[in-house]
Amino acid sequence: MIIQTGMRTDIPAFYSEWLINRIREGYVLTRNPYYPRQVTRYSLYPEVVDLIAFCTKNPAPMLPHLDVLKPYGQYWFVTITPYGRDVEPNVPDKETVTENFKRLSEAVGADCLGWRYDPIFVDGAYSAAWHISTFAKMAKELSGYTKTCVISFIDIYQKVKRNFPGVGEVCRRDRLEIGRAFVEIAGECGMTVKPCAEGNELEAYGADCSGCMTVKTYETALQAALTVPKQGRNQRNGECACLLGADIGAYDTCGHLCRYCYANANAALVKKNMRRHDPSSPFLIGGSLPGDEIRPARQASWRGRQLGLEL
Repeated sequence: MIIQTGMRTDIPAFYSEWLINRIREGYVLTRNPYYPRQVTRYSLYPEVVDLIAFCTKNPAPMLPHLDVLKPYGQYWFVTITPYGRDVEPNVPDKETVTENFKRLSEAVGADCLGWRYDPIFVDGAYSAAWHISTFAKMAKELSGYTKTCVISFIDIYQKVKRNFPGVGEVCRRDRLEIGRAFVEIAGECGMTVKPCAEGNELEAYGADCSGCMTVKTYETALQAALTVPKQGRNQRNGECACLLGADIGAYDTCGHLCRYCYANANAALVKKNMRRHDPSSPFLIGGSLPGDEIRPARQASWRGRQLGLEL
């Protein structure tokens, strides 16, 4: 099976010690974000976990621990966007993240690492032309270190409205202009652009609109076929074919505090939750509570034959 770590928070950036402790102890307890008394116990033994998936803006804290991850398949998405502190107040500078991206690529391989340039929004400071020019420089710098670039345009969730007032959806004209240019630039740098939950709008320009965290993505990283049960194929409202289940993170815990974030309600709640974090706890935040219903997850290896040169 696949364990996700990055749909709700950035575990590598802020909770790497906790994750390494969990792997060494062989299990993790995860609260259902909508029914908090429902707790799932996931085994983290490599006999049932085929791959651990990461999504981070700062892989640096995990780099010294890559040996602990060797028994597992890995797939990393590292988000590197060119926004300033006005938008991403606590994200490390882009030059540092880029260098750590390269180090990670050299350790795990280009098939196990994707670059995310998202979300894209357009305003007076960040125009479509600015995005295209900046993307070209970044893609050139990352050329050879990954084969994938995931993009998406900002979604105006309620949390985004509250934390980023005034931002708006990107109009179709700008989406097409940016998307077409990105596909061309990425292709010149040996990358395929994969729009995330954006439909097929950019397919005509050569984008791969089949999804970004798909079975094929993980099979390529593992060089092995996966037989994924129906309940493992969690989709986001039918918008994509990505595997989004079995996430061990928690909402309202990411200290980057990016203004566009869908996973944080507000900075005060994030800071409160981060103070409750204990690296030795099986829970990411806090511990056991009266009335908790702890149920073991159904887990089994999905891994089949080696694919070798088939991919």
